[in-house]
Amino acid sequence: MSALHIEVAYALAEAQYVVDLTVPDGATVADALSKLGSAAGFEGVDLDAAAVGVFGTVITDRSQRLVEGDRVEIYRPLTVHPVMARRLRARRRD
Repeated sequence: MSALHIEVAYALAEAQYVVDLTVPDGATVADALSKLGSAAGFEGVDLDAAAVGVFGTVITDRSQRLVEGDRVEIYRPLTVHPVMARRLRARRRD
């Protein structure tokens, strides 16, 4: 059985964490997330509730199969709605 080399990434405001994983051919996004264990930087992340994506495209079906070189991304919740953030930036410029 062949193996796939993928990355799993999670970013905070002050740091980005990336883990290289080797998963079996046919592995899914859920399989990759379950292999994280207690990897540095991923402690305390609720992987079951977090939004995830592959190369910037949000996915809802974690049974999506991975391919060689995929980058699984774990998204943190927004603290400010994007429209409100734009308004605040515009006010600071004035």
